[in-house]
Amino acid sequence: MAPLSDIFVLDFSTLLPGPFASLMLAEAGATVVKIERPGRGDEMRTYVPKLGPDSTNFHLLNAGKQSLAIDLKSPGAFERLRPLIERADVIVEQFRPGVMERLGLGFERLRAINPRLIYCSISGWGQNGPKADVAAHDLNFMAETGLLGLSRGGDGAPVLPPVLAGDLAGGALPAVVNILLALRQRDRSGEGAYLDISMGDNLLPLAYWGLGEGFGTGRWPAAGAGLVTGGTPRYEIYRTADGRYLAAAPLEDKFWDNFCTLIGLPEPLRDPKADVAAVKAAITGLIALRTAETWRSVFQGQDVCCSIVATLEEAAADPHFAARGLFSRTLRAGDRSIPALPVPIAGCFRPRTDTSAPLLGADTDTLLPKKSR
Repeated sequence: MAPLSDIFVLDFSTLLPGPFASLMLAEAGATVVKIERPGRGDEMRTYVPKLGPDSTNFHLLNAGKQSLAIDLKSPGAFERLRPLIERADVIVEQFRPGVMERLGLGFERLRAINPRLIYCSISGWGQNGPKADVAAHDLNFMAETGLLGLSRGGDGAPVLPPVLAGDLAGGALPAVVNILLALRQRDRSGEGAYLDISMGDNLLPLAYWGLGEGFGTGRWPAAGAGLVTGGTPRYEIYRTADGRYLAAAPLEDKFWDNFCTLIGLPEPLRDPKADVAAVKAAITGLIALRTAETWRSVFQGQDVCCSIVATLEEAAADPHFAARGLFSRTLRAGDRSIPALPVPIAGCFRPRTDTSAPLLGADTDTLLPKKSR
């Protein structure tokens, strides 16, 4: 039995953080009802590329859920939803602070009719504080938490992150962790909880090493100087002869010794006290002499912590991930199908069946009988 098969979730969120969080709950067996605007629905439906009438992104993030279309601003919306709120275990929302209250769906009102309700609010900067109402996207969270400043290219400018870390690592994943903690606490107390999930707050622990250095020594790390931000030749990206790149991370001495031997780095430059710039320059020259495939062969089977930088297409076709079954499940939309998103749920909990995302409002009549609509 899926571990959350007895959990009922109302998801008022759109786009990425909330839908990814509720997707994980759905993957673990929860019944997730997605509350959407009539006519348009979640804006993610309109994105491209398309998979049927909706976007591929929408399908990936909302597979296995139900869709209820209702205008939350319409008279009587609360009473229409009341039966669902009374039976809900979890509510997920990611409006700006105060919006759910203005819609008549704030935590205190809902708790009054369902004391066991776990109410999870995901927002950029949290429900209080000077930035609480400031509009922001992932790049802003990365910029204002100092993480973007630690990632710089050769010209010294910050590099655009390819991962929406704020939405996922700062929003969705902490939301799921705290929802599960709240469910466990409710098992003991019988009471629900309010969860204030701030994407900005939750990015800061990702820089634990930098915070430790800054608070502990007063010396704050900078791009190009830290252990994992360019301050050592043992954690660096080097260009190959054919214009590809080697990600070299032989941090520990045993890996470093093996790496130096395999690339032929002169003995004096292997010394930890050697000039960092000189060592980097020497390694850069050596790696540039051979192609990526040649280096892949050289490092094959060796303990060196080195990888050729893969494209996303190459990663999706990696035999290792295939052996792990990451893309073995199918997401269907009409007569088309693609692999389902490999959500980070342990294999023993992950359903093995194919899945699909709901059409807008597909479950409205079932969930809201005519007499209550």
